[in-house]
Amino acid sequence: MKESDFPAPPVADVMPKTFLEFNNTRVDNYFWLRDKENPKVIEYLKAENSYSDAVMKKTKKLQDKIYNEIIGRIKDVDESYPQFENGYYYYSRTEAGKQYRVYCRKLETLDAAEEVMFDVNKMAEGKKAMIFAGFEISPDNKTAAYIYNETGSYAEFILKIRDLTTGTDMDISIPGVSSVAWANDSKTLFYTSIDNTLRPYRVYKHILGSKAADELVYEEKDQKFNIGVSKSKPKDYIFISSSSSTTSEYLYTSADRPSEPFKVFMPRVQGVDYSVIQHKEKFFIRYKDKDNLNGMVYEAPLVGFRNKATWKEFIAHDSLVRIESIDILKDYMALELRKDGLNHISVIPLKGGETQDINFPEPVYSATLTGNPEYNATTIRYVYTSLKRPNTIYAYDILKKVSIVLKEQEIPSGFNPDDYEVERLWAKAPDSANVPMAIVYKKGLKMDGKNPTLITSYGSYGSSSDVYFSPSAYSLINRGFIYAVAQVRGGSDMGEQWYEDGKLMKKKNTFTDFIACAEKLIADKYTEPSRLAATGGSAGGLLMGAVTNMRPDLFQTIVAQVPFVDVINTMMDSSLPLTTQEYEEWGNPNEPEAYNYMLSYSPYDNVKAQNYPNILATGGINDSQVLFHEPAKWVAKLRKYKTDDNLVLLYMNMESGHGGATGRYDSIRDTAFEWAFILNRVGISK
Repeated sequence: MKESDFPAPPVADVMPKTFLEFNNTRVDNYFWLRDKENPKVIEYLKAENSYSDAVMKKTKKLQDKIYNEIIGRIKDVDESYPQFENGYYYYSRTEAGKQYRVYCRKLETLDAAEEVMFDVNKMAEGKKAMIFAGFEISPDNKTAAYIYNETGSYAEFILKIRDLTTGTDMDISIPGVSSVAWANDSKTLFYTSIDNTLRPYRVYKHILGSKAADELVYEEKDQKFNIGVSKSKPKDYIFISSSSSTTSEYLYTSADRPSEPFKVFMPRVQGVDYSVIQHKEKFFIRYKDKDNLNGMVYEAPLVGFRNKATWKEFIAHDSLVRIESIDILKDYMALELRKDGLNHISVIPLKGGETQDINFPEPVYSATLTGNPEYNATTIRYVYTSLKRPNTIYAYDILKKVSIVLKEQEIPSGFNPDDYEVERLWAKAPDSANVPMAIVYKKGLKMDGKNPTLITSYGSYGSSSDVYFSPSAYSLINRGFIYAVAQVRGGSDMGEQWYEDGKLMKKKNTFTDFIACAEKLIADKYTEPSRLAATGGSAGGLLMGAVTNMRPDLFQTIVAQVPFVDVINTMMDSSLPLTTQEYEEWGNPNEPEAYNYMLSYSPYDNVKAQNYPNILATGGINDSQVLFHEPAKWVAKLRKYKTDDNLVLLYMNMESGHGGATGRYDSIRDTAFEWAFILNRVGISK
């Protein structure tokens, strides 16, 4: 299929809007597409969807086949492994044919009667979208505060409170809430509230049964900072965390005395990022600054900790090992660490003794701490997965020094990891940095340089591109694809410096790293440009847009999901969500040097007359992270300038936001659509 095989695609009207910035004149012909209240904008988006459907009509059987394959790899009726907390076992389950999860609990024993707290399927009835973002149970186990939305947006959640003894909601509905924490009296609830840019910036105190207005207890005035509220694991403190991407500050109050004002734990210092973990006998502080980028851990007394002279080093900084997360138990500290692009898990006795390191069987994998709510436990839980190993939850018995399987992801249609090969490759970036990449493919695949390949990455915010088992990816792998995950700079895959070297004025390293990985796959005869596809979402969509401009010759197909491509327009508009908060990630374009650098890679601003790969861009009309107009404008401009006969498609979800379809089956339909596009472009029709 070529563009010329179909009726002409939609053409967006050209309505030039001129910007003068630092003596640079910038013309945006499609600025008008940002107004979703304009009927012409909606008409254009619907026309794009109709065009995409028409182009993809010939792949409908393939889409259906892929959909059924993915469904076959997912256990339709399933249940999470239960967590025990405060007298109850908590778990969630899925039901046959139902889009959403059901959240349940049982009192004291798993043989007790099931209590359904939230059936999200019932909540979603008659709604176009539903995101259930979680709940917090009051200490007396009688009440649940929960947050959700019906737009598919990842920011604009509603807080409600449910009486678990009756199963009914109280007459409370508070919009714009992102986190909550209960005081120990089971009546006082702290919650965060967002401003008009969707930044969590205030903490309020609500008292059940009180007719008084909720009390504002904290407001963050610096627009670069987001706040969250939480309760310490031993249940003694309520914490407010206020953080930018480089700096943080914690405030605290007693969970037993919630009327007391919050106090600052340690005043913020630019460039110092810390978090506080409470133990019954002391505080632990995870601490990072410019001299300790990978983080270190201090211990401090419960009294007098505001004097930093009382702090003692508990874990020294290691330039080769990044501290990812910390979980505290009564007698142990569990650490999730990162070294050489891989996760490691260690357990440290708090009162002396040998550190225990958990060993993992494969050369490329992911292992993360999860679900350890019991403070007095002598076990920790972690999830292990790899490109060819389904997710498995383990309990590590600290006393016996053994890992026990609690739950393994079932693949109903069958799966044998021995049928597949996993390799770890290293690509050489232009500045000689070694960039890790993991690949998986069916054993016996001939490395003749002609294998269809999909490469993916993210590369921003310090978020690592860890490998994991993807049931959907095997619809490509089983058709002869190589599936590759590149760990480019901008993530923290190789430590915090890896992140520092892929942000701000070094952002282009993210793009050149990805290009180096693609070139490695070609040079080593895994694939060739006519068989190579790439995909990335959100900030990973920025990566897709940038490499498409820089090296369109390298790729046959690009799938950019909710791509952040209109960098200058977005970052120049401080009224938009996430803009000022992200100056420390991308730069402040109100400063000439940052402006010129950002302009030099902004995908939308650098579209030019040249041949481009086949491109599928997706968006969500209710997206609050990457506004819908970014992929829409990008596609309109690509069509205007491209000099080839390749396809450029836009698919806009008219009912949801940043994460696409919110129901599990609808989401799989979206994946099948994307996979069918990729397969069709490399000549695979079955």
